[in-house]
Amino acid sequence: MYPNLYYAFKDLFGINWKFLHFVNSFGFFVAIAFVCSAAVLSKELKRKERQGLLVPEDETIIVGKPASLQALLINFIFGFLLGFKFIGLFLSDSPLTNNPQDFIFSSEGSWPAGLLLGLLFAGLNWWEKNKQKLPQPEERKIRIWPHDRVGDITIYAAIFGFLGAKIFNSLETWSDFIKNPIASLISFSGLTFYGGLICAALAIWYYAKKHKIGFWHLNDAAAPVLMLAYGMGRIGCQVSGDGDWGIINSAYYTTPDSKVALATGNQFQEALAQNSSFFTNQFGSLDQVPYLSAKAPSFLPDWMLAYSYPHNVINEGVQIMGCKDQYCSHLPLPVFPTPFYEIILGITLFFVIWSVRKKFTTPGKLFGLYLLLNGIERFFIEKIRVNTKYDIFGFHPTQAEIISSLLIITGIVLLIALKKKQPSNEINV
Repeated sequence: MYPNLYYAFKDLFGINWKFLHFVNSFGFFVAIAFVCSAAVLSKELKRKERQGLLVPEDETIIVGKPASLQALLINFIFGFLLGFKFIGLFLSDSPLTNNPQDFIFSSEGSWPAGLLLGLLFAGLNWWEKNKQKLPQPEERKIRIWPHDRVGDITIYAAIFGFLGAKIFNSLETWSDFIKNPIASLISFSGLTFYGGLICAALAIWYYAKKHKIGFWHLNDAAAPVLMLAYGMGRIGCQVSGDGDWGIINSAYYTTPDSKVALATGNQFQEALAQNSSFFTNQFGSLDQVPYLSAKAPSFLPDWMLAYSYPHNVINEGVQIMGCKDQYCSHLPLPVFPTPFYEIILGITLFFVIWSVRKKFTTPGKLFGLYLLLNGIERFFIEKIRVNTKYDIFGFHPTQAEIISSLLIITGIVLLIALKKKQPSNEINV
């Protein structure tokens, strides 16, 4: 596992760059997923614009005005925070820098770096506006196409997606949330994908309506993008070991050096008993520990079916023998690496949706296909994932099973309802 890029570069390239400690692996791959998704979304929106399905919006702006006090203040504050925290992370000798998250949410930082960067940002804003200053400010109309708004859409998706993921995760782990709600909300671990999807979708719906972007055409353009982002985001889950893994594979056990080996005789039960405190703390009792036995075929490596997640970023599990680093835990019994499965499935389904997107000419049908495929994929993955279960009229579904079922139903309804509808070239459907 590579909790941050320092461990990855050290292991893969033999490079010992200390500052890479500050780049979380999960966040790094999520950022890459957003960048790639934005590029794909822009490409698809341009295609729909060429077809006449999406049109630009004219906006009136005032040019030639000097920088306002509000703009200077906003730039100063942004620059100050960036210098105070980000540059301060590299300059500070505080022990909190060992955990960037603790440092970011502390009062520690570099005041000189914050003030200098704040003044620099404000100064650049004043200089840029001063270059464009006119004796008499004037109004001008500019034409903005939907693909020009991809940056704004991406920011909306990132902010509201993160908030939604945290809120839904807090609902799923309510007992942990009420113990320390502030720490739970500001933590970068514990994110629920469907919570992020729902809240981001609501925010983008509002944004699209405000700027008169055809909502169903936007949804269809986003369908392959959402699947790509999902698959790429799971790379961060797998690489960092963020706890988003499956149930125990009882066909294997974890060796002292974090490898996995086939369990013989009573080795599984012995390992379960030896680590009873860990499992009872997590599941309540040893009888409640979920597991399934599955041996990897000869043509596949064992880790594809059983993985111990050594050096995982959340320090889940038991101490690795002889390890004295910050991340020294592995799972005492290996689990199904479900993030790896979802990487393969997510990226495969992206190519499926991408390959058929031009055949779906009725607005909304491609998005219905996305909802159906995404729901099916997640529903079945939940069968081998560790998640909180609810008690609903004798049924015990997880939050993701409930939402994925709703996505499947919604996808089917959309596909059936739109089946007989003729292809539409309307702008706002």
